[in-house]
Amino acid sequence: QVQLVESGGGLVQPGGSLRLSCAASGIMFKTRTMDWYRQAPGKQREWVGTITPTSSTRYADPVKGRFAISRDNAKNTAYLQMDSLEPEDTAVYYCYTDSNYWGQGTQVTVSS
Repeated sequence: QVQLVESGGGLVQPGGSLRLSCAASGIMFKTRTMDWYRQAPGKQREWVGTITPTSSTRYADPVKGRFAISRDNAKNTAYLQMDSLEPEDTAVYYCYTDSNYWGQGTQVTVSS
């Protein structure tokens, strides 16, 4: 049974940082491309970024230069490091892997 469990969300002030984790089980993690998505209130879920099995990364334009995805295959965990956070980054953040496996999400709120 595939499980993805996100953690690390919370309340942070504008300009602050958070690191989200996505712990995977039930898959051969090291062979998987992992994606991060987010969904803000009243908006559609949007893609944030991707990390391939070789740790190549791609990012959506709104987060490029501020967010970084990494992975630790020994821990079956993907990470989303978020710096210079803005109120517009407020959303529930999800990790995803094929085929159609989603985590439960973790809330990130950026507010003063």
